[in-house]
Amino acid sequence: MPRILFIDSNHPILHQTLMSAGFTCDLNYNWTEQEIADNLHLYHGIVIRSRITLTPAIIGKGTQLKFIARAGAGMENIATAYAESINIKCINSPEGNKDAVAEHALGMLLTLFNNLNTADAQVRQGKWIREANRGTELKGKTVAIIGCGNMGSAFAELLKAFGVTVIAYDKYKTINIAGVRQVQMPEVFDTADVVSLHLPLTDETTNLLNDAYIKQFKKNIYIINTARGKNVNTAHLLNNIDSGKVLGACLDVLEFEGTSFENISAEMMQNPTWQKLITCNKIILTPHIAGWTTESNQKIAEVLAEKIRAVLSAR
Repeated sequence: MPRILFIDSNHPILHQTLMSAGFTCDLNYNWTEQEIADNLHLYHGIVIRSRITLTPAIIGKGTQLKFIARAGAGMENIATAYAESINIKCINSPEGNKDAVAEHALGMLLTLFNNLNTADAQVRQGKWIREANRGTELKGKTVAIIGCGNMGSAFAELLKAFGVTVIAYDKYKTINIAGVRQVQMPEVFDTADVVSLHLPLTDETTNLLNDAYIKQFKKNIYIINTARGKNVNTAHLLNNIDSGKVLGACLDVLEFEGTSFENISAEMMQNPTWQKLITCNKIILTPHIAGWTTESNQKIAEVLAEKIRAVLSAR
């Protein structure tokens, strides 16, 4: 029976489901990159999250590999083109945490619009400040979703209940969501009040939201990023907040994160841009947890287990 290597911890339902189907699952969460490379020839599949990058050199060691599965959405830490070229199926599970990401994005936006973090801190200090905390309503705004796959689509569905105009741009797919109009970027630049990024990290999307991009918007805008930190040039974002072009931002992901998404290095915390970011009260920050719910943890595992079973059954 197929043998599967797990190098990152996941919800136990993932390996339990696969073991119940008769597969052998080896849970080696502490293996080094060298240990993975040295032993990969023993396995028919490998399950990862973000701890390491699977390069062509490592993947090439997996002479029996049928699949590489990532618990999550982004695949930037896997050399997918190389893997597919040698007939290794690459699998991810964005269906599992799309609702969590959508709810988190909405929560961040409402928090920003209603000054909830600021007002909460003030009340705890005995300050009762009302006028300075007058909020902004979401209803009537135009929200542009950039990238309308699983995450963007789920966010669009939530937004429709708030009386907003939802437009979406996706370079690579046709969008078919009732009440959401697919547009080209010129219309996004002309009409958007809020811009929400739901993009993978590729050469094309790295630093996409930079000074030149922001300055094309006709209105002053709000920005949401629950995708990848390096989609946004943070220094440029902060400069546009200073100028008033960007009214506020919700950032669940930061370009200062490590590749595993587990930390921000001490060295990066000394960066002047980081120091400016954490003192800006027009930005809501969370530590890459938009898709990190109790429910999504299980759903990701369930989705991935079924996809793995389908791949192995087809072989």
